[in-house]
Amino acid sequence: MQRVSLSVPIGAGVVCAVVGFTSSFAVVLTGLRAVGASPAQAASGLLAACVLQGLGMLALVIRFRMPITLAWSTPGAALIASTGIVEGGWPAAVGAFVVTGVLIVATGLWSGLSRLIALIPAPVAQAMLAGVLLPLCLAPVTALSHHPWAIAPILLAWVVLVRFSPRWAVPGAFAVAVVVIVVDLVRSDASINGDQLLPQVVWTTPHLTVAAVTGIALPLYIVTMAAQNIPGVAVMRTFDYEVPWRPSMGITGLTTVVGAGFGVHALNLAAISAALAASPDADPDRNRRWVAAVSAGVAYLVIGAGSAAVATLVVLAPEGTIQAVAGVALLAPLAGALSAAAGFDTGRAGATGTDAKAATGARTAAIATFVVAASGTTFAGIGSAFWALVIGIGIHLLLRPRRPRGITAPDAP
Repeated sequence: MQRVSLSVPIGAGVVCAVVGFTSSFAVVLTGLRAVGASPAQAASGLLAACVLQGLGMLALVIRFRMPITLAWSTPGAALIASTGIVEGGWPAAVGAFVVTGVLIVATGLWSGLSRLIALIPAPVAQAMLAGVLLPLCLAPVTALSHHPWAIAPILLAWVVLVRFSPRWAVPGAFAVAVVVIVVDLVRSDASINGDQLLPQVVWTTPHLTVAAVTGIALPLYIVTMAAQNIPGVAVMRTFDYEVPWRPSMGITGLTTVVGAGFGVHALNLAAISAALAASPDADPDRNRRWVAAVSAGVAYLVIGAGSAAVATLVVLAPEGTIQAVAGVALLAPLAGALSAAAGFDTGRAGATGTDAKAATGARTAAIATFVVAASGTTFAGIGSAFWALVIGIGIHLLLRPRRPRGITAPDAP
């Protein structure tokens, strides 16, 4: 086995943290502001999320000597961005974040809750996520039509980097956005208060409302489990690591509960970025890759110290700039969700009888879920994500063909 310098896994961990932060922080700030957070409260949420996921990573890695990396729920941030302000405002949203954390902890303690999540049809869950992501992914197009000179350089940088270095496409787009923001500040002769650049946390007392629990907490929990935690475990298995499920859910759930009052919406296992620390590129020796996760955890603590400055830039950004960065950051999750939502139809082109009816029913349920989620409609004070799940599951059950008596379904793989 090739022996490499310790600087290799350390560098891999730093890259993991930098890519993870720059590729999705705009989505997090967008989501927090959408559910009622002030600029200071949103900045507090970003800081607390960086610090808590860094500490959570260090705790898990030191205990299990595995390259376990954590992240905030990017799909969850997109979901709350599409939900908007619920009854009770920002304190109610914070209360929903607490409930989400409690549910994540309960998932680790009670296997029945995991099985209950698994009963939700995958096409329906993924179609809900795709519907939530679609409006945010359309934002760059809308912004380009209104502010072409500010948005075009961002999108151009993203396209070029997707071609030559996909990993750095979104961070590169953000770097160009920073240049656009600075140029705009210079032209407008705007001034920045130095206090805004210093990290600070803002406490909000959680408040529980039915609308927030059903409209934010439940969809946020489902999206976090289906799009982050479960795929995160699968990614780690591809590198021969078995993630300790109960401790991981305990750490991510508890840090979510602790951080909710400071603006943290949901923390979870890293999925896509997990490979940056767990793959052979981090270190040919799999027994030393945990060093990369330690490096990532420390890097997040350092990044947290500068998160207030980043949040201040976002507040001062020209209209549409940060939305453009968030939109391109979510294109890959949107493509994955659409692909997974359509995956039920794979290999069924020649299906007949019961299989054909099942495919048609699943397709109809997924399409209905997608449309309702993308509509952004609020009913009875509850956002579209919840109603998309209710309607999608209902249609799926209604159209699911009944098997003739005497025929049993095959065992699940």
